[in-house]
Amino acid sequence: MNLTQLNEDFGLPGMLRFEQTPTGLIYAEVSTPAAAATVYLQGAHLTHWQPTGQQPVLFLSRKSDLEPGKPIRGGVPIAFPWFAVDQKADRINGKPGPSHGFARTENWTLAFAALSGDDLHLTFTLAPNATSRSMGFDHFRVAFQLTIGRTLTMQLTVANDAPVAPLVFEEALHTYFAVADVHEVSVTGLEPTAYIDKTDNFKLKPALHAPLTFTGFTDRIYNHTKATCVLHDVLGKRRIVVEKTNSDTTVVFNPWKELPDLGPDEWHELLCVETVNAAESPVTVGPGKAHTMQAHISVEVV
Repeated sequence: MNLTQLNEDFGLPGMLRFEQTPTGLIYAEVSTPAAAATVYLQGAHLTHWQPTGQQPVLFLSRKSDLEPGKPIRGGVPIAFPWFAVDQKADRINGKPGPSHGFARTENWTLAFAALSGDDLHLTFTLAPNATSRSMGFDHFRVAFQLTIGRTLTMQLTVANDAPVAPLVFEEALHTYFAVADVHEVSVTGLEPTAYIDKTDNFKLKPALHAPLTFTGFTDRIYNHTKATCVLHDVLGKRRIVVEKTNSDTTVVFNPWKELPDLGPDEWHELLCVETVNAAESPVTVGPGKAHTMQAHISVEVV
C-alpha cells in the first residue's frame, strides 16, 4: 500500500497521517490530545511516544539509519523469531541469520487504525515472505497492536498456521527508554532474580537484592521473571513503569560507548528494559494456536 492509499484508507484528520522519508521509509505520525507518536512500517517500529505535557519516553539515536533494510537504533525494535545472535549457525548460505531476526527490517502491513476516546489503536501484521522462507519460517502470522495514549500498550501476537508442526521462536520488545543520565538511574523489580551477564562470558550471577544501578557496559538476561520494572530517572524527575504479561524474560542493556549508529554522547541518554521471551524461555505454539506478549508503559512525574 502506497502513501496515498494509506492516507485515504487510514488517515484521521489532525490525528493520524502518513509521511515518507527521503530514503523511502513510510511512517505514521500520531498527534492526539493524549500523546504524539511515530511508527515506521518497516519493522512496525515505534520510534517516538510522548504523552502530552511530558518529555519523550523513548530514545532514538540521532545517528540511526533510516534506510530500507537497515535496523533503526532506538524506539521499540521487534525481535522475532529469535533474540540477539541466531543460534542456528547455518541458517542462510552456511551462516547465521541477522541479529534479532528478520521482523525488524521487513515491511509490515497496517491492518487497522481507530480512535477510541483519546487513545489511538493501530494494528500491524507480518506474514511469511521470501525473506522468512529463506530462513525456514513459512507458517506463522504476527500482529503488533499499539494503544497510544497517556499510557502505551504494546501487544505482540504470534500465530502458528502449520497443519501439524509446533512453532518455536523467541521474541522481544527491545524498548529503548530516554533518560536524563543513565548514571543517575536505578531500576527496581529485579532484586530477587539471578541473571546471565553477557558482558562476563555469559556467567550466571546471583540476585543482587538491591536496585540495579549503572557504572559500565550492561547486558543482562533475567530469566523466569514476570516482575514489573520501574526506571527511577532522578534527573528526569520521573518514574517509567514497565508492566508485562506472558513474558518470562527481562533484558537490561546499555552499550556504554559510541556505536556506528549511536553518537559518542548518546549512550548516557538511554536505557533498555526489554520485554522478552528468550534464553531459557522460548515460546512453543501448537498448530492453530497463538501466543500474545504484552508490555504496558506508564510514566509518573515526581
